[in-house]
Amino acid sequence: MPRFSVIVPVYKVQAYLHECLESVLAQSFTDLELIAVDDCSPDASGALIDEFAALDPRVKAVHLKENVGLGMARNAGMERATGEYLIFLDSDDTLTPGALHAISDRLKQTDEPDVLVYDYARTYWSGEAVRNQFAGQLHEEGQAPFRLADRPGLLKVLMVAWNKAHRRDFIEREGFTFPTGYYEDTPWTYPILMAAGSLATLDRVCVHYRQRRQGNILGTTSRKHFDIFDQYDRVFAFLDQHPDLSAAWRAVLFRRMVDHLSTIFTKRDRLPRGSRAEFLRKARAHYRRYRVPGAPVRVRTRVRHGLVRLGSHRTYRGLWTALRVRSRAKRYAAATRRRLRGARLQLHYRVQLRLPVRADHAVFSSYWGRGYGCNPGALEAAMRELVPGMRTAWIAAPEHHHTIPTGTRRLRPGTAAYWTALARSKYLVNNVNFDRRLVKRPGQVLVQTQHGTPLKRMGLDLQDRPAAARGTDFAALLRNADKWDYVLSANRHSTLVWERVYPSGYATLEYGYPRNDRFQQATSAEVARLREGLGIPHGAIAVLYAPTHRDYRRTQRLTLDLERMLHALGPGFVVLTRAHHTYDAPLTGSSGRIIDVSAHPSVESLCLASDALVTDYSSLMFDYANLDRPIVLYADDWDAYEAARGTYFDVRDFPPGAVARSEDELTDILATGHWAGSRSAQLRRAFRERFCAYDDGRAAERVVRHVVLGERSGLPSVVPLDERHPAPSAAAPQDRVAVTGLRSGTRT
Repeated sequence: MPRFSVIVPVYKVQAYLHECLESVLAQSFTDLELIAVDDCSPDASGALIDEFAALDPRVKAVHLKENVGLGMARNAGMERATGEYLIFLDSDDTLTPGALHAISDRLKQTDEPDVLVYDYARTYWSGEAVRNQFAGQLHEEGQAPFRLADRPGLLKVLMVAWNKAHRRDFIEREGFTFPTGYYEDTPWTYPILMAAGSLATLDRVCVHYRQRRQGNILGTTSRKHFDIFDQYDRVFAFLDQHPDLSAAWRAVLFRRMVDHLSTIFTKRDRLPRGSRAEFLRKARAHYRRYRVPGAPVRVRTRVRHGLVRLGSHRTYRGLWTALRVRSRAKRYAAATRRRLRGARLQLHYRVQLRLPVRADHAVFSSYWGRGYGCNPGALEAAMRELVPGMRTAWIAAPEHHHTIPTGTRRLRPGTAAYWTALARSKYLVNNVNFDRRLVKRPGQVLVQTQHGTPLKRMGLDLQDRPAAARGTDFAALLRNADKWDYVLSANRHSTLVWERVYPSGYATLEYGYPRNDRFQQATSAEVARLREGLGIPHGAIAVLYAPTHRDYRRTQRLTLDLERMLHALGPGFVVLTRAHHTYDAPLTGSSGRIIDVSAHPSVESLCLASDALVTDYSSLMFDYANLDRPIVLYADDWDAYEAARGTYFDVRDFPPGAVARSEDELTDILATGHWAGSRSAQLRRAFRERFCAYDDGRAAERVVRHVVLGERSGLPSVVPLDERHPAPSAAAPQDRVAVTGLRSGTRT
């Protein structure tokens, strides 16, 4: 008996079917059967199913003689299922890597519940992925398993069959099947959740729910949307047959029904012309039939409930017109207020520009207002320490203000205080550019710190790379560079690149990157505290996985099955996953030995807490090399990356450590100890000599003394590479090799 029966009903999805089926068969968890049900599809879907069945014995091909619809096709799949748990997957959706492993592990942790509910993300044709807005309802804290009455908020999660694992004997015992028609998930999901003796949740995205531009059944205009009334008749018939459940859930389901009916009605593209009044009349009849007297209605949904209760199309049209006029008036008023506020702020800025520059004021920012850190953060701290009386301010969005030290003034972008600081502070420090409207005044000093050593092409070198440039205004780029007085560099390679791709009259300071000072100054005690705060188990090998941005993709890319890799490596490893700062979503959710650290404010702290870095083409490798800890490159798409972005050298020919070109090769490098072997150390040594010449722990001091205190001689000399003592990792190199070499012998 397989662990899972994955049932995929198929109809007119030939463009998406291969990706769907492959997402199941490529799972690291292999104890499954895949039942693909061809619902008499008129395209090549049936042939594709047969091709998969011929290649993989886990695939069961089912061909129906006539088109019966989604619900009946699922029933046909259930009749042939032999697995412990049923998982439904629509044929244009996909399972995420490692999903079945995570589902199986969670089922074991929660004593094999009747139903496990897991998370999903909507994926759009543009490449954007948006996680379920009610993901908070899937938290794993507290009692598990539980009954629906213990966590009724679970009903807020999308009521579909494909975000759940159902224990097959529970489904068969209760006799649950799918009905015909649209909205077939409604009389399936509600009764199952109410009847389940045990429920559990998994706070992990396991399904990518494709939002197709065209072809989505529920997005089509059809009278079949009237099927919703029959589906709710079935839901309330189930309650009538179970009086104990009816008493607890009838009022809740009545409110859900009214919300659902009003949603269908207000979607302008669902109901055919001439049928909207009829739909409202039927909705009114259902309202009266199933209404629970005295059931409270939330304030924000009272208008929708009133619409259904009255059932008047004419009333709705009048109300909708009034609301549309009101909405337009509010938008116009808001736009007018924004324009007036912007004009007032620019007038305020022009006045401030006529007032004296304050020699004891400095303003900082980094990564377009994301928060305190990077090179500007290290310089701000050094300036407060080395220049008594210097008053510093930091520009950041309000949600990042908690990262700013208490002794530093917090500025919100676009406020009067923000423009005052830009107009009157003598020192302006950033690792990107300030507002394009910044007027560089005589007497002001602008320090461009940069935020990494360039492997990928930058500045003017992107003129022939449209995928990476994405409409960059190169004239504006040069105007910004003309405002710079100083540019920081960590090595000669960076100096040569910056001066060519940002040609202007600034001075380059080859003093090292201030943010890397911490790597030479941190102690073992600090490393231990950081690891404890991140939840890294004592004695574990912590691998920081930090891939870079892809210019040829709109969304971030995770080709590694981290669960599978960790399973092969054994319990001695954990992975810290760090998404690139240009993305708003994590690489993957935290689960077991995978710890998401994308929201952590300091990448330097993450480097200190880890024992090794796995990256691809991220500039983080140049900084991490200062720690003299192992680095492994995962270069599985070098040709595509090079073609889209362009690079200054082939890092595979001059790497900071071992290079993997596939997931299996990466796993082998980590499992055998090659990542920490002598050859990797030799490569890292050569890499450090070329790119870590000035990062000796005193870069920030050299910059502040030169720029602010005016010292040109007597600056701290650079400590030679052999005399530096970076913060040690939690495990000594020989311990790492011993741990990883136990499996198959250390390879050097």
